[in-house]
Amino acid sequence: MKEGIHPPYQKTKITCACGTSYEVGSAKTDLKVEICSNCHPFFTGKQKFVDTGGRVERFKRKYGMEK
Repeated sequence: MKEGIHPPYQKTKITCACGTSYEVGSAKTDLKVEICSNCHPFFTGKQKFVDTGGRVERFKRKYGMEK
């Protein structure tokens, strides 16, 4: 690898919206995520509502499916 062109590799704290935090190695300093393995429905087996930004409503309006 060439010297001086790569970002510094450091310990990084990843914080989830549920409050869980992990410490990993990365080129970034601090990361904030919305869903982690502690609260993701695939890993927990529990269904959780995640806001899709109005995609369903937009689809219904576009194709005239509103009530």
